[in-house]
Order: sequence, then C-alpha cells, then structure tokens
Amino acid sequence: MITLYGISNCDTVRKTGRWLSGAGLDWTLHDYRKQGLDKTLLGTLLQQFDGKGLLNRRGTTWRQLSADRQQQADTSQGLAALLQEQPAMIKRPIVQTADHQWLIGYDAVVKHFND
Repeated sequence: MITLYGISNCDTVRKTGRWLSGAGLDWTLHDYRKQGLDKTLLGTLLQQFDGKGLLNRRGTTWRQLSADRQQQADTSQGLAALLQEQPAMIKRPIVQTADHQWLIGYDAVVKHFND
C-alpha cells in the first residue's frame, strides 16, 4: 500500500492523490493535521530527506514566523521542533511506496511510477 503524507486541503496533495488513483494504484492519506506527526515519523522523514530539503520555506506558515523562530531551523533539534509544532511547513506531498521507498514532490511521484 502506498501512503501519501500531507494535508488534505493542499492542492498538490489532492492532485497527487488523483494521479495515483488514475494510475490504478491503491493508496491511503496520512493527514498531519488530522492524524498527527509523531516523533517516529518525523525522525524517519528527517533521516530520509535532508532536513533543509524537507522544510518548505516558500509557504505561508514559514513566512509568518518571526526571524528568531526561523533561525531555529538552522539546527537539527530546532528544525525538528518547528516541524513537530507546525507540520504544514513540511514540503508536500511525501509518498512512501509499497516497497518502502520515499519520494517528495508531485513530479518525483509521477516519475517514479512511470519509470
């Protein structure tokens, strides 16, 4: 089973879900806001992706943080705390494939399943 991680009201997450369904793939959504982001999952994401690559610096949530709070992202502990507190700052979508590969971004998902 494919797991799509993100936020259900995110356009790109919905687009990815539609694409997966259209490709005939079985998937489930893990919505960070509804189902949470536990420390184990966050640790896995930070391990799979460069922490800086996981952080969405273009989103509204990031831009609304004070400069002091943004500086927290400069350390691995600070970044983990920010992402735990504000999972909307995680780039979306993230997909874990049935064979436990991790992908980030719509284009990466499409490319992976088309190869």
